[in-house]
Amino acid sequence: MTLLIFSCKDEVIPPPVVEPVVLDETPYELKYGALPEPNLPADNALTQAKVQLGRMLFYETDLSKDGSQACADCHRQEHAFSDTTRFSIGVQELPGKRQAMSVVNMAWNDNEFFWDGRAHLLRDQSVLPIQDELEMDETLENVVTKLKAKKDYTDQFIRAFGDDAITDDRMALAMEAFMFTITSYSSKYDKSLTGEVELTESEERGRQLFTTEYNPFFPEFSGADCQHCHGGANFENDEYMNNGLDTDAEMEDDGRMTVTEDAADRAKFKVTSLRNVAITPPYMHDGRFQTLEEVVDHYNEGIRSSSSVDPAIENTRETGLFLTAEDKVDLVNFLKTLTDEEMLVNEEFSSPF
Repeated sequence: MTLLIFSCKDEVIPPPVVEPVVLDETPYELKYGALPEPNLPADNALTQAKVQLGRMLFYETDLSKDGSQACADCHRQEHAFSDTTRFSIGVQELPGKRQAMSVVNMAWNDNEFFWDGRAHLLRDQSVLPIQDELEMDETLENVVTKLKAKKDYTDQFIRAFGDDAITDDRMALAMEAFMFTITSYSSKYDKSLTGEVELTESEERGRQLFTTEYNPFFPEFSGADCQHCHGGANFENDEYMNNGLDTDAEMEDDGRMTVTEDAADRAKFKVTSLRNVAITPPYMHDGRFQTLEEVVDHYNEGIRSSSSVDPAIENTRETGLFLTAEDKVDLVNFLKTLTDEEMLVNEEFSSPF
């Protein structure tokens, strides 16, 4: 009988292979359905890594002074990336001066940003709330310092830009890239255009009122005349307008004039997209209207004259739009068809944390 004796030693397990973090230029496929192709800036190509970095920054509370707020706190996905509070409350518990705007479909915004257009590009807009004492009340220098201490961010800056240098310029480009991807194109209205669904009788009548011009000579054929200001695929016109909210004596906000210093621009504000309008109350730059019904009443019977009111708006002031109670219901029902339920729960736009 032969006895075999084996000597066993502890098995040596090699350390795991750590893949180096490198630049990732995989393009991001922007989805926008039947909307026209957007004219995006050539110097900020959309890549998956850059968009992911922008998404992280959009939801990052360290962008604020006390670590309590992120961009997403005033631009909530469930409210089409807007705020249903009349004036958002910043880290110092101070209210802002204007109603927070939706950041949906910014890829089709071609005329500056904010209600008064004070930011030329979306990348410029993205970092201003960080520095506003009424909002996040932080410095870009401090934000950069905080992000440099987080490996998740240094790695993601490498993937997005090729090295781990964290700068406010790169932050701005990444947040611009992410916000460009927040698109809305799958509302009931959109699906009605492709035959997937049909508008109800009331919604269709509201659509017709929306697109039919005001006619003071034949009131029975007059419409709500909304399309002049809220036309095209994105339901806006890339302009700044005074829509008759106040007389000259009543104006408390100079609007576009604060940027252009042109008196003709007093109380003119950006004409915003009506996509998802039913879930983005309150309305107007100062959030004075809580409901769509109040908005319709304003245009139908509440226009106030001033030196800078748009002529098309002023033209309807004396007679109003001739809208009946049924017309108002139908018009609001059509506006509700512009809500994109899919965008509201799209995980590509949700918090990555």
